Amino acid sequence: MTTLDVRTGVDDTPPLFTVAEPRVFASGHPEVPERSQQWLVEAAHEVRLLGRGGAGFPVATKLAAVRRGARVVVNGSESEPASWKDRALMRRYPDLVVAGTALVGAAIRSRRMVIAVSDGASAAALRAAVRRHGAPIQVHTVDHGFVGGEVGAMINGLNDRAPVPDGVRVLPHERGLDDRSTYASNVETFAQLALLAALGADAYAATGTRAEPGSSLLTLLGTERQGVLEVPNGMALRHVLGAHTGPVLVGGYHGTWTTRDDLVVDRPWLRSEGIGWGAGVVAVLPEDTCPVGEIARVADWLAGQSARQCGPCTFGLPAIAQDLASIVAGDVVDPDRLRTRLGQVAGRGACHHPTGATGFVGTGLSAFKEDVRRHLAGLPCGRPVRGVLPLGAAR
Repeated sequence: MTTLDVRTGVDDTPPLFTVAEPRVFASGHPEVPERSQQWLVEAAHEVRLLGRGGAGFPVATKLAAVRRGARVVVNGSESEPASWKDRALMRRYPDLVVAGTALVGAAIRSRRMVIAVSDGASAAALRAAVRRHGAPIQVHTVDHGFVGGEVGAMINGLNDRAPVPDGVRVLPHERGLDDRSTYASNVETFAQLALLAALGADAYAATGTRAEPGSSLLTLLGTERQGVLEVPNGMALRHVLGAHTGPVLVGGYHGTWTTRDDLVVDRPWLRSEGIGWGAGVVAVLPEDTCPVGEIARVADWLAGQSARQCGPCTFGLPAIAQDLASIVAGDVVDPDRLRTRLGQVAGRGACHHPTGATGFVGTGLSAFKEDVRRHLAGLPCGRPVRGVLPLGAAR
């Protein structure tokens, strides 16, 4: 890996690295020409561009669905505590985000463009980039929490409603900002669109794979060289994980723990294998921390992030977190009861939060089953819980 940006002492942004030639993290970016909505739809379809938020939805489909005059919302909240990729992008390359926002806004003749961001350093960098660009883009600082980072919840907050997901999902292209048709996506998606417009489809697809051209940003945690990486799509994760051979968390705190060693940065392939790319987090646990304790800490934090809209979140997640805390403490816990609770919560919430949280917990207990077994038998590992997995996004 090549170190691009450390800037220790400037702020708390982790180091930036690149594997192969950088695109998003390039030292200079080509000028972004104005493109029509149809051009963007066709180019995004040609390179099979997927959104860089949690859902990974096809960008071409979303762009084709919005009406002329629609609003534009750039989701830069990054409420996922383990993720740094969006904040690193906004702080170090804000002009690319602003160029992508202006590109989409001009293409759909938007009457309002908003970048929603949760931390002050990113907001300041973006506002400076907006002034340089001279674009009519608003930068809104929000504090909506973990569940409030979901796009529907984000839009509700911007509309001065409670920043929680709707019980019945309404897609932004139908009704979004100002209750109008809205193109909404993650900040990295807008940066990728700017590159696509500047390079053209053929040059954009010169890196990556046929299934998913281009590059992706990811946050790497728990390794010797942790930070934010830009990698070509299709790259095997073993190239950045080094000698680590234990379980790997892919996707963040709504993600999946897996012991597989054949993982690649390829959203369609990962999805076919039952693994979501989610927030673009790849994390491992060093041998000097207790994995059961790490999972329990995150489970407790996730329980506290509930929107309190439904029983699975309000009652189910705290009960699961309590069971895990009891296991770590060496108390007697019925593992069958814990498995039942996980099954009762998954897929039954008013939003994705309970399903994502139980997926993190359930796959973690399976990946570290020997550690769990020893704890349940009253023979804990004796390792401290070092808090390798962070709680609460930095602001």
